Amino acid sequence: MSTNSIAYKRLQIDLQRLQKDHVPGIYAFPTSDFHVWRAVIIGPEDTPYEDGTFKLRMEFSDQYPIKAPKVYFTTPIFHPNIHENGTICLDILSNRWSSTYDVLGILTSILSLLNDPNPDSPMNAKAAKMYLESKSAYWREVQKYVERSLMV
Repeated sequence: MSTNSIAYKRLQIDLQRLQKDHVPGIYAFPTSDFHVWRAVIIGPEDTPYEDGTFKLRMEFSDQYPIKAPKVYFTTPIFHPNIHENGTICLDILSNRWSSTYDVLGILTSILSLLNDPNPDSPMNAKAAKMYLESKSAYWREVQKYVERSLMV
């Protein structure tokens, strides 16, 4: 990514906003390759994900912000809208993408998804079924992933 590109300049603005408008539980930073970022989301309070440390990878093309980045979890997580391979089912990352979204907006939406799963649009059918049929079993399963997230 050229330092003169629109994507590079926008990512610099996104990084400044992350630092200025810090949201608790959300951290993101570019790697040595500025179009690849690492992010960490701390599981929100009063959810089964509470205190979990979940790592993500964000990949930005030269078309960012016109084109959505690829975002996926690198830490295993049990969630109706997150595939076992880390892929996230979130409309703003696909059919509802807008160039007005930035890194902080994307990560805030993912944090919100942890708080409010959508079992009607599952990427993980087992998690969605468990979420709908037995919240206590779902919480117990999520807790296993939270514990593992702290060991990585």
